Amino acid sequence: MKVLVVGSGGREHALAWKLGQSPKVSEIFIAPGNGGTRLEGTNVPIKDDDLPGLVNFAKENKIDLVIAGPELPLVLGIKEALRKESIPCFGPGAYAANLEGSKAFSKMTMRDAGVPTAPFKVFDEFDQAKTFVENKGAPIVVKADGLAAGKGVVVASTVEEAIEALDDMMVKKVFGSAGERVVVEEALKGEEASFLAFCSGEDYALLPSAQDHKAAGEGDTGPNTGGMGAYSPAPILPREKYEETAELVIKPILKLLAERGEPFTGILYAGLMYTDDGPSVLEYNVRFGDPECQPLLMRLDCDIVDIMMACVENRLPEVDVKLKDETTICVVIAAGGYPGSYEKGKEIFGIDEAEKLEGVKVFQAGTTFDEGKTLTSGGRVLGVTALGADLREAQKKAYEAVAKLSFEDAYFRRDIGDKGLKK
Repeated sequence: MKVLVVGSGGREHALAWKLGQSPKVSEIFIAPGNGGTRLEGTNVPIKDDDLPGLVNFAKENKIDLVIAGPELPLVLGIKEALRKESIPCFGPGAYAANLEGSKAFSKMTMRDAGVPTAPFKVFDEFDQAKTFVENKGAPIVVKADGLAAGKGVVVASTVEEAIEALDDMMVKKVFGSAGERVVVEEALKGEEASFLAFCSGEDYALLPSAQDHKAAGEGDTGPNTGGMGAYSPAPILPREKYEETAELVIKPILKLLAERGEPFTGILYAGLMYTDDGPSVLEYNVRFGDPECQPLLMRLDCDIVDIMMACVENRLPEVDVKLKDETTICVVIAAGGYPGSYEKGKEIFGIDEAEKLEGVKVFQAGTTFDEGKTLTSGGRVLGVTALGADLREAQKKAYEAVAKLSFEDAYFRRDIGDKGLKK
């Protein structure tokens, strides 16, 4: 079968790499792809928000399955557009994709489903939001309602910081229309975990827990990023707690969406905070996380196409999602300046040497290939992913591989996985 992966990041490289292991897949296309995905299939110069272009390509090339990597095409309705041409799409429809596309929709859906989450208020007017923050005090969280490329959440430690965030979003419109409406919620304290599941209507198959590292600097300092590394499993959410956690945060959402006539197909990702009162949902994503996708797919020990087709065809209980017992870790190497402004076009050295290490795969994210050279083209450039018998071994392997890689002004966190080791 022919498969089209939509997107251009490290997640999409990991998906294309995993799809390439399936004997059922004859051709893989990635739109628009990156310097790494070209090694797994054929890059197609169509942007992830160009729905007519993507649908036309899928139709003309007789694509058997489309996999939406990022959230934007899902929120824009790629599933509905492909359905008109009878082309299967792994991912939810536009209504369910609002779990990620709209913070207000997501919080209200959590409330309606009885999912544990922080108390919140939704505001369309700056003055009302400002007054609420002044009365409530800090720490407090301010979220742009719409998609803001992972940068629309501010955890404010002071009232002034929260008001500045409101001003940026609602008055200065630094995130465009995404910040016209905001969610203001109580700041939760604790440790985070990522919990993902393959879903088909009310059926689900759980993936192992993972832990992302959002802050740019060691010790969770500095600005928020799209993610500087991840590992799986996360000791904060052990295997014996998976089903109990799913009953709290996966099952109620799937049930509510099915009752609304909008059954969810694809990956449901619950971002959890473990407080003194137990797990609470910070946010939902409607696709694989990036970088969580990389370590999770390295642990997947079965044909991903079988699982995805079972989801699309509403027969998920028929397939067995098998996983390796080993631990995986992904360390992101980023461009100097990220998540702020950064330079592009720096030559990357050492990928082949790093991948000679047993159990190591270098997933490319912000890269391009030009005249025989792999160059930087984004903020998060590489996701160095390693498989080990336990977290300590996986961490050692990953950083051994990182040491073999270089490009001008590269930086990475040196503490990915340390929280897990402390447990």
